[in-house]
Amino acid sequence: MIAGLNVIADNLDYLLWGRAAAGEPGGVLLSLMMAFGAALFALPGGIALACLAWRFSGIVRKALFLWAELIRGIPLIFVIFWMWYLLPLITGSDLPGALTVTLALAWFTAASVMHSVLAGLRALPSGQYEAALSQGFSTRQTLWRVLLPQTLRNILPSLVGIFISLLKDTSLAFIVNVPELTTVAGQVNNRVQIYPAAIFIFTGVVYYLLCCSLEQFAKRWRFKRPAPLPE
Repeated sequence: MIAGLNVIADNLDYLLWGRAAAGEPGGVLLSLMMAFGAALFALPGGIALACLAWRFSGIVRKALFLWAELIRGIPLIFVIFWMWYLLPLITGSDLPGALTVTLALAWFTAASVMHSVLAGLRALPSGQYEAALSQGFSTRQTLWRVLLPQTLRNILPSLVGIFISLLKDTSLAFIVNVPELTTVAGQVNNRVQIYPAAIFIFTGVVYYLLCCSLEQFAKRWRFKRPAPLPE
């Protein structure tokens, strides 16, 4: 057991940030970078798609629902493979592996964000929309100034769950050999070939601590926000 801990200690810097000093981040650092980058694309993208589906009925809404159901019904690992092989054909050049996985994660996560935001919009009382229109707000102003702020506050627990899943899903980057935490843990295990239990228990603990920290941060941020003034 002590020897297993020594293996982790000897490779801790590689597990945490890979070869960041040489300009090649990896390990925990790369996992966080991919999760954060995917969230930057997925959150505004999912919100925008939800607003389109809420605003426009008919073929627009049906097309967005079809797209979201298609993406959510396919294993993420296939989405990563598609991005890995299709993006070079579309762009005409090879993209960095971490960027390809980040885009795949963002595309996959945006569908879940869209569903969550649209459900939140539909859960609001219809009287709020009508009252805002009667006060002179346009449909667009009503959506962005009245409905969306309430929706995002109400669905915060759902969004936290989505982004916790996103953080864990970065581990699938190992299938295209992107050196995130799971990949570098496997590399260390292949080099040492003696203490796999210690290495992968450490990896699981790190993922748990990251996800738990995200959840606690979201809870603290939510409870520190000022309560609305009584009417």
